[in-house]
Amino acid sequence: MNSQQIAALEVQDLTVAYHEKPVLWDIDITVPQGLLTAIVGPNGAGKTTLLKAILGLIKPAAGQVQIFGQSYSRNRRMVGYVPQRSSVDWDFPTNALDVVLMGRYGSLGWFKRPGKKDHELAMTCLEKVGMADFANRQISRLSGGQQQRVFLARALIQDANIYFMDEPFVGVDATTEKAIVNLLKTLRDEGKTVLVVHHDLQTLKDYFDWAILLNVRLIGIGPVQDIITTDNLRVAYGGRGAEIGNALET
Repeated sequence: MNSQQIAALEVQDLTVAYHEKPVLWDIDITVPQGLLTAIVGPNGAGKTTLLKAILGLIKPAAGQVQIFGQSYSRNRRMVGYVPQRSSVDWDFPTNALDVVLMGRYGSLGWFKRPGKKDHELAMTCLEKVGMADFANRQISRLSGGQQQRVFLARALIQDANIYFMDEPFVGVDATTEKAIVNLLKTLRDEGKTVLVVHHDLQTLKDYFDWAILLNVRLIGIGPVQDIITTDNLRVAYGGRGAEIGNALET
């Protein structure tokens, strides 16, 4: 990272607790701009909690978060967010195009209706994820992979500088997974910063530049090959760590 370049994300002394039990403990993270970074760790490690704390969706017990050197509230428009698909009410009566247009409200404000240019931009984003032909399809009638692509298009229309995505590969077919990976790498190549909660350690080296390895505490952050080691995996996953590490090496 250029010494003059502001970090895309800086997290200092972050602690989050539920009912006085720490879910994240004293986390320090600095992510340079223009990297594709996976957030990995076992179930209950605090991966989704980390995203929600960064985005102000839950209040930490302690700590500070800066996006490009400012608080999230000041740089909100620089941020795109794709939550877990399972957290969304897919029975809500709306179509794919309208879901994507929701990503424009941060720029338009809630009381200004999207215009022709907004609709054209939404269609362009749907084309990028291979969903232009489904623009008028009710979201409840889309497959899991198609719904995830629509959500990605909604994030794209925000034209953010940094994207946070919570398990975008869960429940999608191989074709959609490949399309998502290509899209994430395109965003990275355009200078965007992307952080993804991810669970498949086998694909880390192919998909990501950096990894953040968590299990309540931060175990490691940096280039994938430096962080995903047998020793680190043993700390993160306990007795299974060596087994996982050996599987990754074969």
